[in-house]
Amino acid sequence: MRKFLLTLFAGVAICNPVYAGAQNVVLVHGATMDASGWRRVYEILTAKGLSVSAVQLPHTSLADDIAATRLVIQQQNGPTVLVGHSYGGAVITEAGNEDKVRAMVYVAALQPDEGENLTELSQRFPMKIDMKMLDKQSFVPSPSTYRESIAADLPKEVTDFMSASSKPMTLEPYQTRFKHAAWHDKPTFGIVSTEDKVIPPALLRWMYKRAGSETTDIASSHMVYMSHPNETANVILKAAASVD
Repeated sequence: MRKFLLTLFAGVAICNPVYAGAQNVVLVHGATMDASGWRRVYEILTAKGLSVSAVQLPHTSLADDIAATRLVIQQQNGPTVLVGHSYGGAVITEAGNEDKVRAMVYVAALQPDEGENLTELSQRFPMKIDMKMLDKQSFVPSPSTYRESIAADLPKEVTDFMSASSKPMTLEPYQTRFKHAAWHDKPTFGIVSTEDKVIPPALLRWMYKRAGSETTDIASSHMVYMSHPNETANVILKAAASVD
C-alpha cells in the first residue's frame, strides 16, 4: 500500500508541477473592460494547479482601482504573480509593492515610473484610441471603431458585446502622478502585442526596456490575452517559475 501511495503522489506531482514559490496569480483588466475577458487564461492556469483570482476594477478613481487590487492580493496565501493588461499595468505598478507580489507581468500594458502620469507617458509614442465622451470626464471606446482599433483578431460578435458592455472610465487616472513603481524592485515580464493599435508596440518596447523586463512578442491586437490565451498564459507560467 505504501508503495502504491508513493507512486500515486509522484504521478500527481508530475501532472501538477510546482512553480517554485509562486502558486498564486492575480489578474487585472484594463480600462473600460471587466475581469470576464481573463476566463480562458484563468482556465489554463488553474489546470496547471495555480490559484488564480481576477480583480474587478471599480474605475471610480486610480486610487480605488489600486485599493481593489491590493485587497485581492492580500487574500492570497503566499507568493503571488501580479498581471496587468493595458491600464491594468499602471494599477499593478503601484499595487505591486505588496510584499506577497514576487513577480509582475505586463500584458500589452502601461508601465509608468515614479512621478509620471499616463498622459505624459503616452505622449512619447502617441496612443490611438477613438473615445466617445459620455460627459466632461467619462468615456468609453467609440463603438464605430471598437473592433478595428482594439480587437481586430476577435470575432465580431465578441467585440460587439465588449463594446456594448464597456465600463465608463474617467480621465482622472491619466492625470494622476504615480508615487511608487514596483518594477524597480521586482522581476517583470512584458508582452508586446505587435499588431496593437491602442498602445504602439514602440511604446511597449521602450517601457519594458527601461524596466529591464523580459519581453515576449505575440502577433496580436491589443486584446492579446483573449485572442492568444495560451501564449499569454505561458508568459505568466514563466514568471511563476522564476520565483525562488
